[in-house]
Formats: sequence, C-alpha cells, structure tokens
Amino acid sequence: MLGLLGPNGAGKSTAMRMVSGFLAPSSGTARVCGFDVRTQPLEARRALGYLPEGAPSYDEMTVREFLWFIARARGLKGDNAWNRFDDVIARLELEEVLMQPIDTLSKGFRRRVGLAQAIIHDPPALMLDEPTDGLDPNQKHQVRALIDSMARNRTILISTHLLEEVHALCSRVVIIAEGRLLADATPAELETRSRYPGAVSFSAQGAGVARRMLERLSEVSSVEVDPLDGRITVFPRPGCQVLEPVQSLLREQGLELAELQLERGRLDEVFRTITTQAGVRT
Repeated sequence: MLGLLGPNGAGKSTAMRMVSGFLAPSSGTARVCGFDVRTQPLEARRALGYLPEGAPSYDEMTVREFLWFIARARGLKGDNAWNRFDDVIARLELEEVLMQPIDTLSKGFRRRVGLAQAIIHDPPALMLDEPTDGLDPNQKHQVRALIDSMARNRTILISTHLLEEVHALCSRVVIIAEGRLLADATPAELETRSRYPGAVSFSAQGAGVARRMLERLSEVSSVEVDPLDGRITVFPRPGCQVLEPVQSLLREQGLELAELQLERGRLDEVFRTITTQAGVRT
C-alpha cells in the first residue's frame, strides 16, 4: 500500500486523475496492472477502482440505484452482480440508507458510498483520494480495517493529509510537491530522517530544575521545552542512549512523572523538513 503525500497544490489529485483516465497527461505515461493508460485506456480502467476527492455521485439517485448502476456500468451481470452488491453493502454498513437519495446523506455516509462504488467490481488496483475524510473515529477505524484487509491481494494507492493514516496502513510513502518527487521510502525509513529517534520526552512538576541538570549529562545533546504544555524532550548525542540516564536523574530528584516516552521518528517533522528544504510553498 502506497501513501501519496504532499502539501496542498502538490499535484496529488492531478496525478490520480491522469492514472484514472480522467485527465490526459501532457507527457509521460502510467500503467495499471501492466496496461498503459494512454494506449490501453479501457483495460487500465477495468483494472482500477477509484475514489475521487469529494466522492462525486448522482445525488438524485438512491444509494441502491447508484451502486446498481455502477455495477452494471462495470459489466457485472447476474449472480455475480448481486453477490458483489450485497458484499459491499455489508462491508460498508450501508443497509440503513439504501433507499435514501444520496443528496440526503451525511458526509460520512457519502464517503462510504464512494468507497463502495470503487470496490464493487473487486478490482486488482485501488486508488483512494482521502478515503476517511468526513468519517468519525469509529468509522475511520472500520474503513482502515477494510482497506488493510483488501491490501493483501491488491495494490492500493492512498492520497491523504492524515499522517496517522500512513502509519496505520502504508508500507511505502511517496512525498511530492509542485509535480516533483521529493522522497520515496517506507514510513520507518522516513522516520529515521527525523531528529527524534532515541529522544526521551516527559512531563513532570519541577521540570525546569531537572532541565538544567539534564543538560549536564554527557549523553545529552540538547534539551527542549514545549512552550505550550511544558513537556521536556531530551535529545541524545550521536551513538548515545539517554533513556536510562534520564530515568536515573529523575528518580534521584524525586520528580513525580505524569508521563515518560521514548520517542521514535516523527513523520510530520520529516514531511515539513523535506517540503521546506525544497522551497515548497505550503
């Protein structure tokens, strides 16, 4: 599963529209399951399920009418059409709104209908633009679990602004800006570019005194205090570990900890660093 990241205006939706056949590329090409989108457009579209940004649909149709229309347009017939129809309705829990016109649905239900039309023909490749946009936390968890289960036997590309979604779903991440590729790696590889791996952060009463003492530890490179919540982050020198020295010092000082955490890399920091260094307007 590939996560496509980039600031607003980076070209994410444009790239997806070209892969889907909605826009013709001015140069270059793309392949979907081996089919060239320029020379084999019908074959490429048959292999692809696409959830566009905003999940556009025919608002005057009911959910049932719309999904059945999509099933027929996708060439599904007979028992196969009914089986796929019943499957996506059950997976996305759309039973209660089947007879409602789409323009009466909440944003969350419209998103689920959009995802249903993308998977109704059981495509080998899926392309999802902000798939959990507008969903509440429970619905996001459900849709992510569904996407994760589908990724076991198909290729999925997700465009998202939610870095938590990248952590939850993606095995590979691409960062683009202004039509340029800036990074292509696994989430773990990108996180190693952050300055946070191995750092220790904590909250405690009297942490200001502890900060001055922590800065004197030989393993410590620097100590930072969050101006909003007073949380302290201790950064190690190259090749050093600071968790044990920090814990020992805090115990010696008798500080009561509210929380202590060994940091891993922060993808949001890496994203900002990569796009900022590239001179990208955000």
